[in-house]
Amino acid sequence: MTSRKSFGSDNHAGAHEAVLRMMTRANSGDAVAYGDDPWTERAAAHLQSLFRARGGVFFVFNGTAANVLGLSLLLRPYEAAICPESAHLNVDECGATERILGNKLLTVPTRDGKLTPALIATRLSGRSDEHRAQPAVVAISQVTEFGTCYSLGELRALGDFCRAEGLRLYADGARLANAAAHLGCSLADLAAQVDVLSFGGTKNGAVGVEAVVVMADDLVGHVPYQRKQQMQLASKMRYLAAQFLGLLEDRVWLDNASHANLMAARLAERISGIPGVTLWQPVESNAVFASLDPAHIQRLQQAWHFHVWDEAAHVVRWMTAFDTTGADVDAFAASVRETAPSAQ
Repeated sequence: MTSRKSFGSDNHAGAHEAVLRMMTRANSGDAVAYGDDPWTERAAAHLQSLFRARGGVFFVFNGTAANVLGLSLLLRPYEAAICPESAHLNVDECGATERILGNKLLTVPTRDGKLTPALIATRLSGRSDEHRAQPAVVAISQVTEFGTCYSLGELRALGDFCRAEGLRLYADGARLANAAAHLGCSLADLAAQVDVLSFGGTKNGAVGVEAVVVMADDLVGHVPYQRKQQMQLASKMRYLAAQFLGLLEDRVWLDNASHANLMAARLAERISGIPGVTLWQPVESNAVFASLDPAHIQRLQQAWHFHVWDEAAHVVRWMTAFDTTGADVDAFAASVRETAPSAQ
């Protein structure tokens, strides 16, 4: 436990009280295992309706598992996924896609974490060459690892391009709620162009649950077997489902994400104009990326927890969460100002 609010990750936050209340309610009596319970049925049906998913919704334990399961529905053994170099599935999943599925990742450097049709096209050489892994899937993150969001227009352009090129589209939605809050759109709008995506609960007030949302109905028959084989079929599934029911009740999921985004915007505003502090990416979610002098970073980390994102460029990442308060932000911003080189 930290005495001060952590700005290291939204994973550092506790669970929302609505989630804990629903899990307590689900703890009453017995329920059939492996998802054949009313809690799972209700949660899956509610999410399927919100996304307008023709395939279905399936719960797993964490984000890496969601990405691996989602991609496994779209790739054959000799096929590859095109993704940004910065993608979580490339950088922060210990090679899970390659290890578990045996599929190659074709990475693309990006300025803002976002792929474009032109960038994807650079990795389409070698198609029909039996010596090459065949690009079959484009994998994006919404929100990206740089805290940026694809607009609905950008998603449409990706969808049109992928369909024209015979590619499937997957979206890592660990922070999809933050994108919906930023863009002011529905979950169905965000999912309209993709074949499969994940919907994150853990970073948005859950204890630990993600949903794999299958938009394309031709894929759904494989999911139960793939999920079981990948060790993600929870026996007491009602506790995973209850977490989403807590977030879905009264749209807690959207309130949580909106508040986290608001706190990030507040932080960006509070640090504006501090000498030596420069925003590195636009603030479009609950992440603030900024470049600071290395000595400034060291002084600040003596009292606050956050991560250095790019050591060479002296870029840090400050994350807000559903339970970050305005007072937390103001105290942190004051420390940024007090530890700046101009104040020493």
